[in-house]
Amino acid sequence: MNDLIPPLVSDGQILAEVNGCLGLITLNRPQALNALSLAMVRDMVALLTHWAARPEIQAVAVLGAGREGKPPAFCAGGDIRFLHQAALAGDPALDAFFTEEYRLNHLIHTYPKPYIALMDGIVMGGGMGISQGARLRVLSEASRLAMPETGIGLFPDVGGGWFLAQCPGHVGEWLALTGEAITAGDAIEWGLGDVFVRTEHWPALLEELRRGGQPSAEHVVATIMERVELAPEPRAAAPGIDTHFGQPSVAAVLASLAQAGDDDWARRTHDTLLKRSPLMMAVTLELVRRGRTLSLADDLRLERDLVHHCFHLRGAARSETVEGIRALAVDKDHSPRWQPARVAEVDAAEVAAFFVSPWAPAAHPLKDLA
Repeated sequence: MNDLIPPLVSDGQILAEVNGCLGLITLNRPQALNALSLAMVRDMVALLTHWAARPEIQAVAVLGAGREGKPPAFCAGGDIRFLHQAALAGDPALDAFFTEEYRLNHLIHTYPKPYIALMDGIVMGGGMGISQGARLRVLSEASRLAMPETGIGLFPDVGGGWFLAQCPGHVGEWLALTGEAITAGDAIEWGLGDVFVRTEHWPALLEELRRGGQPSAEHVVATIMERVELAPEPRAAAPGIDTHFGQPSVAAVLASLAQAGDDDWARRTHDTLLKRSPLMMAVTLELVRRGRTLSLADDLRLERDLVHHCFHLRGAARSETVEGIRALAVDKDHSPRWQPARVAEVDAAEVAAFFVSPWAPAAHPLKDLA
């Protein structure tokens, strides 16, 4: 059995176990809401690559470690404190993190065996990256899905430019620009989740996956499906999503929301956007619009270009991302000093510069993604 689990490097931040034909991966940083470190990314790649080649493993499931007495978290994203420190220090591990994380995202989307994401609790940013490519995405009442990157001066990466673009209408733009968290019913309605299992059934489900007989991939899936129920009704989606977020620019989106009169949803949404990075909202809107015509691999290559520019185009000292992380997670003053501070001041030429690759095609770090 031991040869089914390769050596791991994350010092217990990833736990791996095998039950019958099922390989289980547990993200084990509960104190950090199971946020991904570089070592965790490397361990997930090692496990998935190893198990893809082993006929004994027919399916893989990934879940987040629980937090005693606290709400669950599948994965709250990447380790943003590390990103902040690495950017300021000029640490090459910063570039390695994004290259290897995006490779992991692509591996999951193209995995040759059923990959199942058990998305109980918080699923944000990098957590969406390791779940949206799953063959089966399982949600609960506690599931909260979001791509909140514009709030830290980033953009919805890890394939977000592609999978948000697949949402109906202009839901993708709304989720990408606002970072709004959605529940199970919303996620299933908009193609970001598949099935719903009530919270009360999760302990028995996990026990069966870990210790019950699992002779085949079909049996693994049946173990989950026998506990599936109808998801709660999606909340009444604001009828204005398509009207407002179908506008051609961020400025036009804001103007449309501002003209919505006494619409409380429009007013709250307008206020939310005023707190986001103006520059990165413009980059984000362009990314999602392009994402509708890109393959996943091409989207990930574009995102790798964009994230390079997030840290290097202006240098770390003027990076919107470094500033956004500082305000949220380092100084925690929640008062980012965006440059520029207003949407009207965003320079179209600077936005366009984000979409110019710093690499020739043959030298791109993700050149070989199919």
